[in-house]
Amino acid sequence: MVNIDDAEASNLAKHLGKTREDFDTAFISKGESGRMVINAIPCHFLVGNSCSVYEHRFAGCKEFPAFHVPQLKKRMFTTFMHYDRCPIIFNVIENLKLNLEFKKSEN
Repeated sequence: MVNIDDAEASNLAKHLGKTREDFDTAFISKGESGRMVINAIPCHFLVGNSCSVYEHRFAGCKEFPAFHVPQLKKRMFTTFMHYDRCPIIFNVIENLKLNLEFKKSEN
């Protein structure tokens, strides 16, 4: 999940030629606290393995998959949820498997 702030949402809405209200209705979920996130996984703007709004993407997208952020172990479910969609995650996990000499189960 990517957190979005008002300025980011307004910027992308403008880029897409949408009113902010239409943009929010189509693409945003708002929590009770007012926190905003994209309302779909995978993201509406992911086309193939590429971001279709790359130059206007949100700050959270810029740092995705956030391997540099502490507490990666606590985000493993989310990381693996994107394994088949995100080339960065795929390549990192595959390299980890090689470096850790991961052995596939023979069941």
